[in-house]
Amino acid sequence: MNADRMNMGVWTGRIDPEPDSLRWHQVIRPLDAADSPGVALIGFACDEGVRHNQGRPGAVTAPAAIRKALASLAWHRESPAYDAGDVACDNGDLDAAQARLAADVAVLLAAGHFPVVLGGGHEVAYGSWQGLAAYLAGTTADIPRIGIINFDAHFDLRDPTHVHSSGTPFAQIAHACADRGWPFRYACLGVSRAANTRALFRRAADLDVLVREDRDITPLSLERIGEDLDAFIATCDHVYLTIDLDVLPAGEAPGVSAPAPHGVPLALLEPLIERVRKSGKLRLADLAEHNPEFDIDNRTARVAARLIHLLTLNG
Repeated sequence: MNADRMNMGVWTGRIDPEPDSLRWHQVIRPLDAADSPGVALIGFACDEGVRHNQGRPGAVTAPAAIRKALASLAWHRESPAYDAGDVACDNGDLDAAQARLAADVAVLLAAGHFPVVLGGGHEVAYGSWQGLAAYLAGTTADIPRIGIINFDAHFDLRDPTHVHSSGTPFAQIAHACADRGWPFRYACLGVSRAANTRALFRRAADLDVLVREDRDITPLSLERIGEDLDAFIATCDHVYLTIDLDVLPAGEAPGVSAPAPHGVPLALLEPLIERVRKSGKLRLADLAEHNPEFDIDNRTARVAARLIHLLTLNG
């Protein structure tokens, strides 16, 4: 493993005297104590891509904030959970940090774990995907059909020939798929038309991206959009789920690089994420763009922790 930092001291919280009242901080163990497969949390302590994308820096401290919010949540899993530490980007070398994250994700997958990566800016996505791609390339001779499901206000399909940033990861993945001769399957739900240029919408159309805008995700449309998501998943062998917390309304997730004036409420987001989890094809997940410097009452960290709780239920 290439993780630079490990701090189990963040895993503290309430202890209840009643039987069967465990919380995350009482159960999670360091990865080097792993004796069977489980969920493995790994932080990507980096906002270099956010800086390159002219966003608000601060996501570098998100992994610790998310762990702290998760620590006191109730434990409902059967299989274990591990903390694999953080990959950092202290020297500004974004590509190297992504490569280290990819190597660690591949190791976790090979050990049978379900990796959940705690970003960091959305540049985390390129490192996460590279790890899954490396693992699959080493385990099968077939061309893997990886479906990327991104809940996000932004496509993050900016042209990476200018600069690698939090706005380019899925364009980078598209290029990597083309180089490998792999299909590029990408669904982006929660897109804000006001926050994405016409050029980005054209690029999404050219890449045959499944697009659902934030204003289109309503209580009345939720089942139909869920069916669209199911149909997308049916065309894939493996699913990588990435959640940019700025997909949520600013009132629910104020601590992000680019708060959303509209967004998709958590009450509508959770049923869609649950469909992805129940598909049986989910191999890897990450959360991105939490910025503790702008979080009010730790709302965003608490939302991130709840989403991890949701993603890891029944494990």
